[in-house]
Formats: sequence, structure tokens, C-alpha cells
Amino acid sequence: MSDKEYRELNDKIIFGLKVAEREMLETKAKNNENVIIEENGVIRSVPASQYL
Repeated sequence: MSDKEYRELNDKIIFGLKVAEREMLETKAKNNENVIIEENGVIRSVPASQYL
């Protein structure tokens, strides 16, 4: 696999992960669910709608 092919595959994977994360957050927000996040070493549960 050439460097160009590797970069293209990497870009596709990252794009797919971003799409999947967005869909998950939208579904959770629609169902009034929370997501677990970590900020500065502190783990919190926050409404998914806060991240959209």
C-alpha cells in the first residue's frame, strides 16, 4: 500500500467515525439520553444535546 493509498484510507475511516459519532449523538439527543465524557481528568454524564 502506497503512502497516498494509506492516507486516503485513513481519511475515509476518520470521516466514517465522525459520521457515526454524529448519528449516535443525534439519536441520544432525540431520546433525551446522556453521554459519558471526560474533561480534564473528570468523568461526567451530560445531555447528548449539549454536544450537538
